[in-house]
Amino acid sequence: MPAHAHGQNNLYVLDLAVDEVHEDDAVLELAAALSGPGVTFSGSPGEGKLELRAEYPGLFKVNIQALEEFNMLRDVMCASIHTHAAVKANQSLAATRAIPLVIHRADLDAAVNFARENYPIFSVKIFQPLKIRLIITGNEVYKGLIQDRFKAIVEQKTTELGAVLEEAVILPDDRDRISAQIRNYLEKDTDLIITTGGMSVDPDDVTKAGIEDSGFEEIHYSAAVLPGAMFLLGYHKNTAIMGLPACGLYHKTTIFDLILPRIMAGEKPGPRDLARLSHGGLCLNCKPCRFPACSFGKAG
Repeated sequence: MPAHAHGQNNLYVLDLAVDEVHEDDAVLELAAALSGPGVTFSGSPGEGKLELRAEYPGLFKVNIQALEEFNMLRDVMCASIHTHAAVKANQSLAATRAIPLVIHRADLDAAVNFARENYPIFSVKIFQPLKIRLIITGNEVYKGLIQDRFKAIVEQKTTELGAVLEEAVILPDDRDRISAQIRNYLEKDTDLIITTGGMSVDPDDVTKAGIEDSGFEEIHYSAAVLPGAMFLLGYHKNTAIMGLPACGLYHKTTIFDLILPRIMAGEKPGPRDLARLSHGGLCLNCKPCRFPACSFGKAG
């Protein structure tokens, strides 16, 4: 009796040669070679395809150049989500397969060996439970004329990634007091200091100057991202500092959402990283916001 599947009425028997590999067997080898730390996959291919997934929450990393070269090889493919994405446990990261139903062993070996030589093409860097301290600046907030909204925003975004907001203070636009508070935080067990407000060009915007006075050896001001152009990022020994401009109050997604996961994963983005964000760094202010399922921050 003829087989009936997808409109076909013929039943075929596959007779593999010694130097041929079925797609389901081939994709297991491909997935194993592509998967680095924090990346896993099931042992059950579907129509020759396997999905690579995150073993735990963290920062997804892609060797973009190696992935491109892998896809230049004969009869194999692999597609992934963007690098530097904050991912959850079991989230789909990539998918791979052999293109034909049967792949030549030499072509499969070439792809597997390439992935091994460039290991890891995919990996997930685990988020560290950072201890964070916050400084909210602004005369109006300090005097109680307006209610602070920054603390709730920062706390929600940081705790979602497993950080702990240890302490928060509200200070006036006073350069010396801001600098003294930062030095106080540096004397404590602090992984990340976040300041909010005072990063613009008005005369009373003194937060940047306070940070510069506080002892940070490395400070990078401005980023090729909107919203977030007046962002500050700095480092002092094992402590990072992020100066958030006021746009964080008015936009659901800003540069904070792009850099925070990298700091949480133990990375130290620098000027080149901030410049590289220019490609994909324009938020379209969609209503409703769909981030991260959008183009924002998808550099590379």
